[in-house]
Amino acid sequence: MFFGQCEINMVTIQLPDGSKQSHDSGATALAVAEGISPRLASAAIAADVDGKLTDITTPLSDGEHTVRIITSRDPEALEVLRHTAAHVMAQAVLRLYGNDTQYSIGPALMDDFQYGFYYDFDLPEGKSISADDLPKIEEEMAKIIDAKIPLQRVEMSPDDAKAEMKKIGQSYKIEMIDDMLKETPDAKLSFYRQGDFIDMCRGPHLPDTGKLGNAFKLMSVAGAYWRGDENNKMLTRIYGVAFFDKKDLAAHVERIEEAKKRDHRVLGRQLGLFLLDEKVGPGLPLWLPNGSIIRMELEGWLRGELLKRGYQPVHTPHIGKLDLWRTSGHYPYYEHGLFPTMNLAEGEGEDGYLLKPMNCPFHIQIYKSSQKSYRDLPVRLSEFGQVYRFEQSGELSGLTRVRGFTQDDAHIFCTPEQLEAEIESCVDLTKLCLATLGLDDYRVRIGLRDPDSAKYTGKSENWDLAENNIRRVVKKLDMNYTEEPGEAAFYGPKIDFVVKDCIGREWQLGTIQVDYNLPERFDLEYTAADNASHRPVMIHRAPLGSPERFIGILIEHFAGAFPLWLAPVQAAVLPVSDKFLNYAQGVVRALRNAGLRVDLDDSPDKIGAKIRRATVQKIPYMAVVGGREVESNTVAVRHRTAGDAGAMSVESFVEGLLAEKISRGSEPLHVAS
Repeated sequence: MFFGQCEINMVTIQLPDGSKQSHDSGATALAVAEGISPRLASAAIAADVDGKLTDITTPLSDGEHTVRIITSRDPEALEVLRHTAAHVMAQAVLRLYGNDTQYSIGPALMDDFQYGFYYDFDLPEGKSISADDLPKIEEEMAKIIDAKIPLQRVEMSPDDAKAEMKKIGQSYKIEMIDDMLKETPDAKLSFYRQGDFIDMCRGPHLPDTGKLGNAFKLMSVAGAYWRGDENNKMLTRIYGVAFFDKKDLAAHVERIEEAKKRDHRVLGRQLGLFLLDEKVGPGLPLWLPNGSIIRMELEGWLRGELLKRGYQPVHTPHIGKLDLWRTSGHYPYYEHGLFPTMNLAEGEGEDGYLLKPMNCPFHIQIYKSSQKSYRDLPVRLSEFGQVYRFEQSGELSGLTRVRGFTQDDAHIFCTPEQLEAEIESCVDLTKLCLATLGLDDYRVRIGLRDPDSAKYTGKSENWDLAENNIRRVVKKLDMNYTEEPGEAAFYGPKIDFVVKDCIGREWQLGTIQVDYNLPERFDLEYTAADNASHRPVMIHRAPLGSPERFIGILIEHFAGAFPLWLAPVQAAVLPVSDKFLNYAQGVVRALRNAGLRVDLDDSPDKIGAKIRRATVQKIPYMAVVGGREVESNTVAVRHRTAGDAGAMSVESFVEGLLAEKISRGSEPLHVAS
């Protein structure tokens, strides 16, 4: 920006409040902070200079700049803190395990619920790090922090950088430098030196290690392949987290402990929901009866909503010719994440086959199977379609990251004039899904193309149309949203619903994607009112994302205590003793005849043990029956969390459970006190 003529060899600064400062050549952002107040200078940890985050001690070039001083209160500050924490940890590891320890990458993590930074190490032969070693590494980090070692930015030529890394035996850094030079041959490389430690890094960093403070904790040790490739060497990864305040650290650790209690992989086993079996294959879940009921109820409800909204169900195979995905562009784009192709050699020139990684090319072929008039549009094809993607083994996690999963997929083919109304309808459906499950805390993200990336397909004008279609819809619906370049699908921009669960973790769930490009690649047409052929627009949408991932998240959100309509067992009938078993069986029949899922605990255990068992199984309601209940034709109702809820007639109990089930929780069972 230009603020008028400035003096030669001077630095002119414009501050956020519009005021200006002048400084001698070589002044730093710290000098700018000192010119405002000593208190601000003491709190300063970095600076925003002309829109770029910069070290507080980096000299400013002569000329005019906008400067905003960054303190711990600014949102950018935490990433700077955590990045420096990673460097301090690496320095501590080298001090403890020797300078022949090699280090690769150590980023700050801002979107990870559990961790705030990590560093990968290649330890000397015969040395290892386990969780038991983390306290001594923390102690060494504390010494480095107490020493208040300055972090100094150093820029080097590629030759000097490689010579420096060779001198200290850091071969991973040399490999990284060589890769950078392939993209930018004349690159200047930046390093940060803190005492006896140096690392290649873009920065910025805290001005000295003392600014890191004591609100940090090393969390775990794991293995990580160099560059994520299982053909490379396994390195030792140490995860940690850091905050500016110890209260924030304590709250974070408490959330982590709560998350462990809710881990869907643990609850999935305890509640008999799903199974992951190495003999079947990693990332290929088996749904057990209880989990299958949850899935059946969720999918059944959504299928009903789709029929109300004019969707037509379809079913497609699990395998198809590779050329289908070549046409769509998925195959070259997703090739690294697909299962290997199958060459069946059925005939001369026969193309390979592929386990389908997505459903859209099949739905496109269904659309193309008959001529379409504008009167036929929109065509809404829906499918709970199984797809397969070869995720790296280290990325697999329970139900939330798998290799075989279902998409609650639909593809809408419409005219350009219908497009925005269809996007609105998709937004409405996604909001309904989230509200029905009590997931009301979410943000909306518009994923746009990165204009500097070559990964996107199609014409720029089509991208402009699609992005503007989405913007108009979210503005019309008065939705709070952010725009994030680089988050679009390769064929079009999208609306993502990023949901926050009950302990503050964010999950990307529903998605709505606008696509002008695949209709062109597949030469889709419809006959318009002018009797000419026109190109439809596609919407790819999945309000849940995938039932596997969605249910994995729901398990953790509800801690396994599903609402009544989803609960695998909705009520347990608990006779006090065998004398009341016949009456209990009659209660079970009444519930089952009404379409409710019920278990009878006819074990010889005492009633207290039966209640504990049903509570641990997270069954919503218990009906205790003894002599008093038999005489009055009632049941003593207990709720899994609220406890004793009083007596009800069997008929009223059945009616109350049905009302709660049908209303999906909006009309909970009412028991008179």
